[in-house]
Amino acid sequence: MRFSTTVACLSACLAAPATALAIWGDSASAFNAGLKVPGENPIEFCDANRDSDLITIDKVDLSPSTPKPGKALLITATGEVNKRVAKGAYVKVVVKYGLIQLLATTADLCEQLGNVDLSCPLEPGKMTITKSVDLPSAIPPGTYNVLADVYSEDDEKITCLKATVNFPRPSLGSFQDTEEL
Repeated sequence: MRFSTTVACLSACLAAPATALAIWGDSASAFNAGLKVPGENPIEFCDANRDSDLITIDKVDLSPSTPKPGKALLITATGEVNKRVAKGAYVKVVVKYGLIQLLATTADLCEQLGNVDLSCPLEPGKMTITKSVDLPSAIPPGTYNVLADVYSEDDEKITCLKATVNFPRPSLGSFQDTEEL
């Protein structure tokens, strides 16, 4: 799986609010309330203690809230870079389909920032990112779990995010009446 496909998968996983709650039930909402990334998204932080993270994520909104294969997904994220992020920063990505690991890779963060029209170094300050991602039309139905663990060039934690999304089997819809043919 190419990394650009992984980014599309990650975007898809970030696009279905409350999908993770559908798996665990309403009790997960109270249990993970401190981990939820603010905004319309199914994203959670990996850890409750994010005091040392180099980036503070204030909000992430996704539109549409339910991803559709073959359709565009708009991602808007706001936050603050707390410490300069330079070349050598990296992201570890794991994508699972149910219990099956599809991908485990480490990628250059600065190269990937080009996908959102940014480049290294990222200087301290407020930031808003808006990106439209075209989801592949052939996404097999099922539950996908994505983990993105991001580190600086000095191995300091930038952030860690996880998300779960379920792509349901497409419905057959209604068949056209054969008498009309």
